[in-house]
Amino acid sequence: MSPKDFSSYPIMLVDDETEALSLLKSFLCHEGFQNVVTFDDSPSALDYFKNQEVALVVMDLRMPKLHGKDLLEEFSELKPYIPVIVGTAESHVETAIDCMKSGAVDYLTKPISINRFISGIKRALDLRSLNEDILLLDRTSDDDGTDQAPHIPSLITRNKEMLALLRYVEVVAKSRQPVLISGETGVGKELVARAVHTLSGQKGGFVCINIAGLDDQMFSDTLFGHRRGAFTGAVGDRDGLIMKAANGTIFLDEIGDLNELSQVKLLRLLQENEYYQLGSDTPLKSSTRLVAATNRNLKQCMTEGKFRKDLYYRLCTHQVAIPPLRKRLDDIPLLLDHFIRQAAKAMGKGQLSYRKELIDFLATYDFPGNIRELQSIVHDFVSRTTTSRLSTPLLKTIIAREQEPASTSLGPGGQVVTSPDSDAITFPTFPTLKYAETFLIDRALELAKNNQGTAAGMLGITRQALNNRLRRAK
Repeated sequence: MSPKDFSSYPIMLVDDETEALSLLKSFLCHEGFQNVVTFDDSPSALDYFKNQEVALVVMDLRMPKLHGKDLLEEFSELKPYIPVIVGTAESHVETAIDCMKSGAVDYLTKPISINRFISGIKRALDLRSLNEDILLLDRTSDDDGTDQAPHIPSLITRNKEMLALLRYVEVVAKSRQPVLISGETGVGKELVARAVHTLSGQKGGFVCINIAGLDDQMFSDTLFGHRRGAFTGAVGDRDGLIMKAANGTIFLDEIGDLNELSQVKLLRLLQENEYYQLGSDTPLKSSTRLVAATNRNLKQCMTEGKFRKDLYYRLCTHQVAIPPLRKRLDDIPLLLDHFIRQAAKAMGKGQLSYRKELIDFLATYDFPGNIRELQSIVHDFVSRTTTSRLSTPLLKTIIAREQEPASTSLGPGGQVVTSPDSDAITFPTFPTLKYAETFLIDRALELAKNNQGTAAGMLGITRQALNNRLRRAK
């Protein structure tokens, strides 16, 4: 059934067709779900839902008195932790999307397939179990304020937001539902995907595939495999990565680049746990858990018609948004030490030290390439160092190559505009030299946390020159 026993709570069926209710109840009883309650009108169902605890709800969309859409919204508002599955004769994708936006965890198109119905019930119970765990996790965090998180050696952090994210990952890893990981390039999406797999305890392997640049045939062949003769050059059968990752996890990176035909095939895999190899009419069952990642805004892609809405709502059952490094400045010392040790060992160098001003300087850089960029900078930094002390001026020289000059723009008003996610500065009107100098000095000191040596390096002047300018300004 599910990781937790909800047998004391009934499964609630709501449909104005009594024959449909009887049929669905018989399906459930045959699968061992004996505690089932049925309702053939929506007001009675709503009254029962308000006063009783249920495991989950399966409801028809077209209902007299109170329409199914309105009933769904009532259910979601009253007890959002209880999963609701919508059954409807309407096969329009937009109808299903509207239901999932309103809180449904799944939808079934009539006539309902028995296998699809039972698998949907089991998935919903699994999700209910996770909802309980997540609510418990939230209450525990609020009560004692602890930041306990699973120990994952590859994920180095002490950032509060990241620790909360890892606790969430530990909970949802137990599910068989998809996980969607989002974040900028270089934040560590694959590391989090591997953490999901490790914490799941699945016996199968972890298989990674980058979607970017794959056409539909290449995607289908790579993921699903082919039968001999499926296309020119297919001289033998080939198992796809889905089979290779059986009872494990398959990680689809850059899911936002998936073409439209492949999106349809992936949707079927998620809905039915079935797929077809190229050149075969026989469906194969999948036992693989899917984790996807993207650095794109999938909601914007949906608006532009580049990503299917129904696929998005299938993928986003569990969502993990990784913050960029510039939002995790407290992690820089940990990551810096780790990458220094890593680089020194690889290059056969001894223990290296540095002054605190080096960390202060790193905190002023916005790292567009995130952790991957920090790793690259540190490896270059260590390779160029000839003593046991890492030099801050050398690091400034290396980072200077990474930085692009800030642009200026004209606009209405008279205030200086800075981007919240970078150190770029724009002036709405052309500034005087005195005003620009004063502002840049103040901004550099702010970013450097009043460390005059670091601020002077950012401004490209000596510390003595900065002191002279500060004295003149008084």
